[in-house]
Amino acid sequence: MVRRSIWPMREVINSLQREKHECMSEVTRTYLRDLYDNCAQIIDLVETYRELAAGLTEIYMSALSIRMNEVMKVLTIMGTIFIPLTFLAGVYGMNMPIPENQSHWTYPIFWFICIATVVGMLRVFKRRGWL
Repeated sequence: MVRRSIWPMREVINSLQREKHECMSEVTRTYLRDLYDNCAQIIDLVETYRELAAGLTEIYMSALSIRMNEVMKVLTIMGTIFIPLTFLAGVYGMNMPIPENQSHWTYPIFWFICIATVVGMLRVFKRRGWL
């Protein structure tokens, strides 16, 4: 808003300074030159602050993106661990006769397979540096 206000004023001051008129003395021209320089400095300062604000906004957005990527990574790992467990529970939880249901070791073997799957996946993730 300051830039939009100062920019046209700078042009008006510059045109007043260049045009000779009988109502303007040399002292007034000196004042206008000084005023023009001040306007140019204000515009440069505003541009500097504007670039600084844009840079800070980009840094904030980058930090936010990195944080969101970390959250997505955790959610992906959790989903990757629980999807096979859901599949196993779905298959062995069906209401139909499965040959494995005849043994009393079926339930502990099922839990052993589930825990082994989770531990195996965690080891793979750790080895690849995902955890």
